[in-house]
Amino acid sequence: MKVRKVILITAIGSFSADIVIKNLKKNDYKIIGCDIYPKEWLVDSHNVNEFYQVPLSSNENEYIEALLNICTRENVELICPLTDVEIDVLTKYRHIFEEEGIILTISSDRTIRLCRNKEETARYLKNIEGLHLIKTYNKECLEKEKIQFPVVCKKVNGRSSQGLHYFYKESELIEFVEENDMESYLVQPFISGNILTVDVVRSEKDKQGVAVVRRELLRTLNGAGTSVYVFNDNELETLCLKIAELLNINGCVNFEFIENEDGTRYFLECNPRFSGGVEFSCIAGYDFVSNHIRCFGGEKIDLTKNVLNQYISRKYEEYVTALK
Repeated sequence: MKVRKVILITAIGSFSADIVIKNLKKNDYKIIGCDIYPKEWLVDSHNVNEFYQVPLSSNENEYIEALLNICTRENVELICPLTDVEIDVLTKYRHIFEEEGIILTISSDRTIRLCRNKEETARYLKNIEGLHLIKTYNKECLEKEKIQFPVVCKKVNGRSSQGLHYFYKESELIEFVEENDMESYLVQPFISGNILTVDVVRSEKDKQGVAVVRRELLRTLNGAGTSVYVFNDNELETLCLKIAELLNINGCVNFEFIENEDGTRYFLECNPRFSGGVEFSCIAGYDFVSNHIRCFGGEKIDLTKNVLNQYISRKYEEYVTALK
């Protein structure tokens, strides 16, 4: 009798959870789900084999202990975290899980730290031919007022469009600088345009990968696409695979760019996890979820991509999760 592999998926209330659960079910995994919210608040808590409510990952000791207890009780072999804050904590305690023979399906500690710091990422990628980076105003520029407005101010380790501030005149920025620790912020020229998200999966072992591009037409306030156009773009796909190689990505991540009026694509960031809209790419023709897991099991990823240019939209749907 075949023994099913057991995987723990965290943050199953997040945007990417639905397709992660569905595609791993197709691969006959036993799926354990967890989240900070109760079962009754989450539709996908009813789509996993077992569900557990866990503490906030910011309560590091309690969070790690809860995950370890779940892994012991359910014989978990792999953990697939879906949010940045959890990845930040899990990579810090990776050794504890490795000692228990549990695989975290995320890139190396070095890669995670690099990707989670926008300033360091840009500095590391600056020599890639064809990659356009947005300049950052340094402290000297700010002090000598050598900047042009409008500007955007963002957290160095920000996520999901949180902590963004836009300033259209000098007095607004001066007030912000006086009230905040600017060591944790980047100040950059504001560029108007369309957001391009590129889902990328790369096998660190085989040094091969696949990329799928989408233009986000409608987005939520925290940066999740709700209507998108998925299209083939060999030039951008090749560029993203170069970035993934230099960062030594293992598994699935996503890169974000902003495309201005003249068509120039400026690199914004690398999110070292599934994008909130990874289901768009899966629907369009490439299974990033299954291939992500293959990267951590010594299997070769599928290099065949049958993606057709297409518009895809997401809707919200209501479910009764409990009668009480």
